[in-house]
Amino acid sequence: MALFNVLCPHSPNVWSATGVSKCFDDLFLGLGVNLISVILVAALAITKRNARANIRINPAERIPFQVLPVIGALVACIDIGFLLRTTLNGYPVMYHKWLLRLSQLLFWVTILLVSKCKFWFIVFSDWLMCIWWIVKACCWVPHLQAIFYSLEAVTCLKESLRLLLEVMFGISIILIKMKRASLKSSLGEDLLLSHELDIENGQQLDHEKAQNIWQLMSFEIISSVLQRGAGKQLDFEDLLELPADMDPLSCHLMLLSCWERQRKTGHPSLFRAFCSAYGWSYISLGLLKILNDCLGFGGPLLLNKLIRFLQEGGENFDGYIFAISLGLTSILKSFLDTQYTFHLSKLKLKLRSSIMATIFRKCLCVSLAERSKFSEGEIQTYMSVDADRSVNLCNSLHDMWSLPLQIGVALYLLYTQVKFAFVSGIAITILLIPVNKWIAEAIADATRSMMKQKDERIRRTGELLTYIRTLKMYGWELLFSSWLIKTRSSEVSYLSTRKYLDAWCVFFWATTPTLFSFCTFGLYALMGNQLDAATVFTCLALFNNLISPLNSFPWVINGLIDATISTGRLSRFLCCPEIETATSSDNYASSCTDEYPCVSFEDVAVVINEACCLWCSNDQEQLVMDHVTLSVPKGHLIAVVGEVGSGKSSLLNSILRETKIINGFVHTSGSIAYVPQVPWILSGSIRDNVILGDEYDPRRLSDVLEACALDIDVFRMTGGDLAFIGEKGLNLSGGQRARLALARAVYHDPDIYLLDDVLSAVDAEVAQWIISNAILGPLMSQKTRILCTHNAQAISSADTVVLIDKGRVRLVGSPSQSSVSSYIPPSLREDLSISSEVQSEDNDVDAQKKVLLESDDICVSEEAPCAIEVEQRKEGRVEVVTYKNYAVFCGWSVTILTCLSAIFMQASRNGNDLWLSYWVDTTGVDKQKDRTSFYLVVLCIFCVMNSSFTLVRAFSFAFGGLRAAVQVHDRLLKNLVDAPVHFFDQTPTGRILNRSTSRELRRLDSVARSPIYASFTEILNGSSTIRAFKTEDFFFARFTENVILYQRTSYSEIIANLWLSLRLQILAAVIVCFVAVMAVVGSRGHLLISFGSPGKVGLALSYAAPAVSLLGNFLTSFTETEKELVSVERVLQYMDVATEELHECQLLDTEWPLHGNIEFQNVTLKYRPSLPAALCDLTCTFAGGTQTGIVGRTGAGKSSILNVLFRLNPLSGGCILVDGINIAKTSLRDLRTRFSVVPQTPFLFEGSLRDNLDPFRVNDDLKIWDALAKCQIEDEVRAMGGLDMHVKESGASFSVGQRQLLCLARAFLKSSKVLCLDECTANVDTSTALKLQNAITSKCRGITVITIAHRISTVLNMDTIFILDQGSLVEQGNPHVLLQDKMSRFSSFVEASTSN
Repeated sequence: MALFNVLCPHSPNVWSATGVSKCFDDLFLGLGVNLISVILVAALAITKRNARANIRINPAERIPFQVLPVIGALVACIDIGFLLRTTLNGYPVMYHKWLLRLSQLLFWVTILLVSKCKFWFIVFSDWLMCIWWIVKACCWVPHLQAIFYSLEAVTCLKESLRLLLEVMFGISIILIKMKRASLKSSLGEDLLLSHELDIENGQQLDHEKAQNIWQLMSFEIISSVLQRGAGKQLDFEDLLELPADMDPLSCHLMLLSCWERQRKTGHPSLFRAFCSAYGWSYISLGLLKILNDCLGFGGPLLLNKLIRFLQEGGENFDGYIFAISLGLTSILKSFLDTQYTFHLSKLKLKLRSSIMATIFRKCLCVSLAERSKFSEGEIQTYMSVDADRSVNLCNSLHDMWSLPLQIGVALYLLYTQVKFAFVSGIAITILLIPVNKWIAEAIADATRSMMKQKDERIRRTGELLTYIRTLKMYGWELLFSSWLIKTRSSEVSYLSTRKYLDAWCVFFWATTPTLFSFCTFGLYALMGNQLDAATVFTCLALFNNLISPLNSFPWVINGLIDATISTGRLSRFLCCPEIETATSSDNYASSCTDEYPCVSFEDVAVVINEACCLWCSNDQEQLVMDHVTLSVPKGHLIAVVGEVGSGKSSLLNSILRETKIINGFVHTSGSIAYVPQVPWILSGSIRDNVILGDEYDPRRLSDVLEACALDIDVFRMTGGDLAFIGEKGLNLSGGQRARLALARAVYHDPDIYLLDDVLSAVDAEVAQWIISNAILGPLMSQKTRILCTHNAQAISSADTVVLIDKGRVRLVGSPSQSSVSSYIPPSLREDLSISSEVQSEDNDVDAQKKVLLESDDICVSEEAPCAIEVEQRKEGRVEVVTYKNYAVFCGWSVTILTCLSAIFMQASRNGNDLWLSYWVDTTGVDKQKDRTSFYLVVLCIFCVMNSSFTLVRAFSFAFGGLRAAVQVHDRLLKNLVDAPVHFFDQTPTGRILNRSTSRELRRLDSVARSPIYASFTEILNGSSTIRAFKTEDFFFARFTENVILYQRTSYSEIIANLWLSLRLQILAAVIVCFVAVMAVVGSRGHLLISFGSPGKVGLALSYAAPAVSLLGNFLTSFTETEKELVSVERVLQYMDVATEELHECQLLDTEWPLHGNIEFQNVTLKYRPSLPAALCDLTCTFAGGTQTGIVGRTGAGKSSILNVLFRLNPLSGGCILVDGINIAKTSLRDLRTRFSVVPQTPFLFEGSLRDNLDPFRVNDDLKIWDALAKCQIEDEVRAMGGLDMHVKESGASFSVGQRQLLCLARAFLKSSKVLCLDECTANVDTSTALKLQNAITSKCRGITVITIAHRISTVLNMDTIFILDQGSLVEQGNPHVLLQDKMSRFSSFVEASTSN
């Protein structure tokens, strides 16, 4: 203190009435801080002078470091000039003022000198300097407090400029340092050298155009896009390219590395990984937000000084300075606000792409066993919902400290205006804290419950869309819709709770400013103070500043809650153990023990030793592999046989490490190709499906297609191997899908083939060809082949037969050994003996090819490409009819009530402010105390009205939104369920799921989302195949390309919005400046008209100042409304989808069909008008009560018969009569419920087994068990828990063969006179197939049975055989009679079958 008295003898105290003393401020907060800055810069320059400058900065980034020091030095020189002039005029100047200005000049000169050095960026971006920039800015706070207490406008403006220069310099350093760190960590130094600019010579190394500072600040980069959009509809090639630091791959690698570091800690947190990856960038943006928020209070302070100036009638130029400063402050805030929004949006886009890519990668790396803990719907929700909600953390975290800061500063400034009267307003805020805490907790609980129901709803929706064809054949689409609506109702109940709680939040926080105003001014007046225009309208401006943070706070809390929940959900998924990579020989050797000895990989391809495996990682009881030991020599063909559900597929999945190995080990040597029992087909061309990311070799592709009997099929397709295949291969037959999957495996030429029952879906001749030319042919003969099969020829051709029974290896040996044949079922043993005889003969391969080609005249229409329709998007502005439809969904009464309450809410608020203006204008005239009470009563009335209308608006808006959500969902669901099957064939499931989400850019954004979800759905279904082929990188690259397109649309949309927002805000700032200047001019009587009283002027200015944000908010609200209505627009497109003809004129009798007689009369079917006929003038009769088998080559039109019988596709000609009734005139759903069907692809859904077999609960347990016994699966069901056991999604609890048996049992339970079986025994062993055929023959007497079969043995005992070729009936008759004719086609089929 003694030193201070010496230095500042005329300033005995550090603090004065207006803050810190002037001497202390100049010497310690000014001179001292500047000297420390100079010393730090100089010391770092000396120590870093030999550092190598490998960092590259582009010209636009260099501008702040060249311009700001010059401006700072010029301002300091001007100040020194003013001090010198004052001294020369004889006025004394305190020494500390000289020291302050000289230190400021020294500071900027030092900065300018160092910036000319090659190592300047290393000096300025040192962590010590970054921290010091923040500390230095904080030292300005007490200085500005003292300055702004004075009415010296020039001084206030000048000191604000100084602070702005220093803050901008510090922020520039921090932002560029953050950008450099981000690029270096993600792309590496080489990528930096190729994309950035040299710091020494400024040479541009990439192809992007350098932009000047104005272009960067004003978003001129979007101008070219806007010009193109004015002349035509925007397309994807018109969008902006992404900056280098927004590359999704580099963003993903950054987040992934941070997440992996978190996993090593043992307590991983995705939030901490976010912070590690983007934390510094985010904190840097916080500095910009602090400046922007603080600048927002410059308006009310300048407004206060301007109104006081007008009240006092000053004659100097301070009024003009205040008026112009008010406009300039608004303009500056506009730039800061848009820049903050821009950089925050960029960060959000980077984080979003990182999360989406990380989720996608995780799905590629998690085994099926680990993934079983999550439903498919839940995983899809991670990508579609949780990713976006986690990104919202970027908004919420900054707002969590920014909003209280804004509220606190506003309250402090209110205190300076009305003293302790503002305590009444604080009391309201404090009282709302526990209320909002309870609301926040209730919202969190409701959100958690809602997300669980949302996962279930999306799962059920995906199930419905995926199996819609089967559900329509069963007539179950309405049943599934009702289950989905029930789940949706539960979700909506929690959503309603949340929305109404949100409404209370909105009410409390929206009415707070009005209540604040009433209580503050009321208490201030009751305390005996006189209201004046400056006090009232400064407070009103501060109240306006309070509105945004107060209204935003509940949404910020809700956003934080959502983000926290979603981040936790994502963390749980990302914590799942990833599938083990193939074990190297070193690791394998280290894992060998006395118990598990090593086996040399020189001669062995697969080693399994005492392996115990589980399908569900949470289930420790049900072993799918029970202490299996097996060694597979290289180059051998291994046939794995066993009954249905014995564990054959589980053995292959254990080799692929898709199951959880809890004991023993599994090791493989070499590359693997896998063909699953249910083929996985991509949306794309034949070529894309075969090469699957490998190099294209036309010669090899041709050889592979021929070996897999696909060459003729592909030749007849439009476009050849470039023919388009729909989602999941819907426009291919089952046999074609199986051969295509096999061709993929053969093309990749692996060391080990894992083939899961690839021959069951093809007919006997094709199976014989595949065995001879593919499995035993030159392309595969030298490789290790493990084949799960029931095919006799394949078994007899195997080097080794492995018999699996209940997860155990019962026998391993040669097929010729008696010990092996004794374990093989008798029916299969007979087939083996026949096969051996045939194999002993020297069959002529050319003859086989000739027979194959002759019978391979497939129906082109079934195989012709059915191209996926390009996703449509409308042009121009959102149509009025979309608004009208949304109003209808909300309800007209609710819509009108919401609009009126919003209008009256704003009107009552404006009336409140107008009444205050009237009050302050009459205060000087009428000083009666009873008048104060009158003014308060009227003010109270306005407050009550505003609160009431706010409450009505909040709840009517919530109710209308909920009602619209329910209406839209239910109507969309109904239209989709009623849509014809071909709509789903041409529309990917991911695109439909996406519909449940500036106009053209938002439309592009919505269209760009669909490929992301479509590809994501595809990889969920085929992840095991992708991992087996080691094509994870290929699919990740494809996904990244889709994300890049999505990011480009979002990036362009953000910049377009900010471009317009900035210009509107500048326009509003000009209006503010104009009103303020005119008020000053008018106060001097220089205008012919008067601006009225100070109260009116204050009211006008208090409303003009928020116009900066209101215009921007109006634009944002309008564009956001249109963008959100794009979702409604896209949903409405699906509501216009043509529906099936559900209701016809003819009613059916309850007993129909009584006989089951089916007549096809000249039936012609075309799947598309441009394609050849799938059924060509087909005329035939299925006699009632008889059993008919349909035989033909793959694609001959067999399944098309069922399609037209169930009216899945409309006839192009002819008619179908059932018991004399034309089915085209019957009710469609009623018709389908009268028939029973077992589809080619077995269908089981998640739920109890009882619901799967008898969803309508019309059969008792005894009848259900009887049906299961008939289908040879009763014992397995009892062992797995009975009828109440939980069936996993897609029936994953059972093997494919077991699923077929359960579907057959379902058909037996349905009492129908017509039973259609489409390859229902394709995936079961021969013994079980024979038992089932006997059961069908004996139990279905008197029932019309239509059986489509490739296994000839299943139709030999039928009453009639139909043979189809190219959609025409080429032969029919009794099978035994046809067999007598050696020239019949049926005889050739039987001959091929017996040799197979």
